[in-house]
Amino acid sequence: MNRIPAEHRRALGAYRMPPEWAPHLACYLVWPHNVETWPGKFDAIPPLYAHMVAAIASFEAIRLMVQDESEIGGVRAMIADAARRIDRNGDAILRRIEIFAIPTNDSWARDHGPIFVNRVDDAGAGPNQIALDWRFNSWGQKYGAFDLDDVVPQKLGARFNFEMIEAPMVLEGGSIDVNGEGTLLTTESCLLNPNRNPELTRAEIEDFLKTYLGVAKVLWLGDGIAGDDTDGHIDDLARFVAPDTIVTVLEDDPADENYGVLREHFDRLKQMTDQDGRPFQIETMPMPPAIIYDGTRLPASYANFYIANGGIVMPTFDCQQDSVAAATLARLFPGRRVVGVPSTDLVWGLGSVHCLSQQHPAPPKS
Repeated sequence: MNRIPAEHRRALGAYRMPPEWAPHLACYLVWPHNVETWPGKFDAIPPLYAHMVAAIASFEAIRLMVQDESEIGGVRAMIADAARRIDRNGDAILRRIEIFAIPTNDSWARDHGPIFVNRVDDAGAGPNQIALDWRFNSWGQKYGAFDLDDVVPQKLGARFNFEMIEAPMVLEGGSIDVNGEGTLLTTESCLLNPNRNPELTRAEIEDFLKTYLGVAKVLWLGDGIAGDDTDGHIDDLARFVAPDTIVTVLEDDPADENYGVLREHFDRLKQMTDQDGRPFQIETMPMPPAIIYDGTRLPASYANFYIANGGIVMPTFDCQQDSVAAATLARLFPGRRVVGVPSTDLVWGLGSVHCLSQQHPAPPKS
């Protein structure tokens, strides 16, 4: 059974998802508001989030969603305070931030926001860029209502007037990563989980990814890290940092529950090849020490970094591994400034910097 509309195959044949290091038009964020996401610790979150917003805005434009227009003044004031801590006056940072009201159920813009594909050839008609609106079901209907999150791409498309195609498959942005040349990296534990698309086979899911995202090859890792409620998003495990290079996290303690899973990923990655059959260069970063709050192991990972225009915004966890991870990212991204965001409290929401952000790549020039 062909589950992809024929008109979508025709319309998307000349498009591909850019890698995260390609130039960005803006970054989408959602101001934290759901106290159930950070139970018992929510009061600590807005200042940390403001720090993250200011950090990203020091590199690129921000489009920040709030629940209601009445919040805009207070949110801007909190970000202004954070911006002054990063830059003495902070005015340049604030000028890059647009705040507007679009109600959401939660703040994980990576997973419910639009995913953009750019035209990669000059033939035929069509816009230079298309936004994809994938279905969102709260990571397999794990939490409460997700109706507002599911329509965020449509709301943003109406506000910013971008072309939109609705993809008839559940997919979260944190579950995929691309090298921009035709290869996509994901996990079996998430995309093959029956709580997402139980009617689709592995081959059909690959067909969706290839058709809508313009990739030629899909690479699969296995399980996620401990505490990851997304069933194993790739952005806590391994990331493309160049078309031919992947950085993955490794746990050095054999007694840690992540040790075996991450070693298996490393072994798989060493055997993988790109869209042209060439092996990848595999780089590694450490994992932070286990973070446990209220008896829960949290999914803290340095792989959850965001690639901004001219910068890398990475989670930090107040440990010696922070500097090792920062130095690795600085080496892998020469010319980009690495900035840390304290994330020990943020990750109580079961995600951090990359999970909370979604890039809007710059469209190709006509």
